[in-house]
Amino acid sequence: MTAEKLYETLKKIQEPKGNYFNKDLENMTMPLLEGLLENKKTYGYMVCPCRIASGEYEQDRDIICPCAYREPDMKEYGACFCGLYVTEEWNAAPEEEHEYVPERRPPEKLAF
Repeated sequence: MTAEKLYETLKKIQEPKGNYFNKDLENMTMPLLEGLLENKKTYGYMVCPCRIASGEYEQDRDIICPCAYREPDMKEYGACFCGLYVTEEWNAAPEEEHEYVPERRPPEKLAF
């Protein structure tokens, strides 16, 4: 699968749910989708390309995209931790209005 095919597939599924891809396709969305595909080759699942995976499914389960933290991140900041998924309003807002999305993953899961 290519990043372009993944984009088209996920867009059809995610947009009706209010989860849009970052409008910066060249510098954000497509590189992140390529990272997801690379992680699938490496680990066997599409773990978040913005985090360090352990390679153990159960340990990484909360960061398999869309991660367990996407919904609260989008509700609070309008974007997920990576900036792959955003709200429609986030995409429409000027870049200077975008807030930094802090890591929600528990510290004990960051070190392995």
